Amino acid sequence: MNEKKKLNLTLKIWRQKGPGDAGRFVECKAENISPDASFLEMLDVVNEGLVKRGEEAIAFDSDCREGICGMCSLVINGKPHGPELGTATCQLHMRTFQDGDTITVEPFRAKAFPPVKDLVVDRSAFDRIVAAGGFVSVNTGNPQDANSILIGHAVAEKAMDAAACIGCGACVAACPNASAMLFVAAKVSHLALLPQGQPERMRRVAQMRAQMDAEGFGNCSNEYACEAACPKEISVRAIARLNREYLKASLCSEE
Repeated sequence: MNEKKKLNLTLKIWRQKGPGDAGRFVECKAENISPDASFLEMLDVVNEGLVKRGEEAIAFDSDCREGICGMCSLVINGKPHGPELGTATCQLHMRTFQDGDTITVEPFRAKAFPPVKDLVVDRSAFDRIVAAGGFVSVNTGNPQDANSILIGHAVAEKAMDAAACIGCGACVAACPNASAMLFVAAKVSHLALLPQGQPERMRRVAQMRAQMDAEGFGNCSNEYACEAACPKEISVRAIARLNREYLKASLCSEE
């Protein structure tokens, strides 16, 4: 069996020592990279070379490396998570690129995502939005058997589609307004559609929207860039549902 040809690439990596540093792009080489390696594995190889030469490794976030945790927040050649649709950075393989390519890698950029170091940004704003209402806290007694809670197939599918959000922030990075509407819409939608989420439905959307605004995210102007960048391909229809939920909550609060 013929061995696949290894890739030799040029990387333009954003390096920033800390939040107060101006930061800049630094060029480095990624050599003898397997086409079957993931993008993060390629960065691991680059870091091994940097450490061997006595240089500081590139800081970047990762955890599960299975497209579940949402930690791999990189902008690759101008696109959050890279060129493949419905793919997180950790699922992006180097066979997507050609030998000799130059790849630009930078962090997610948004006012609400302040830089920490190199490719790492602080996305705790998302945690505070969820803490504001993205949960069910009503005491419902002993858990019921799942089959005893009747949920129509179509509704269940919509709820699960929204629940697929991994909170990576690609929607914010892709939006020209740095809006978090798709993220908030996904978190509000999956609970609003399920019976367990009904008791706190009005309060939830009002509090999460208020926290989103307080964090400094921009507003939605229907660019659809969020949907295109989402690794879980969550539809902008969720934003329409969020707006309806918010309108209902606003009307009820005025009565």
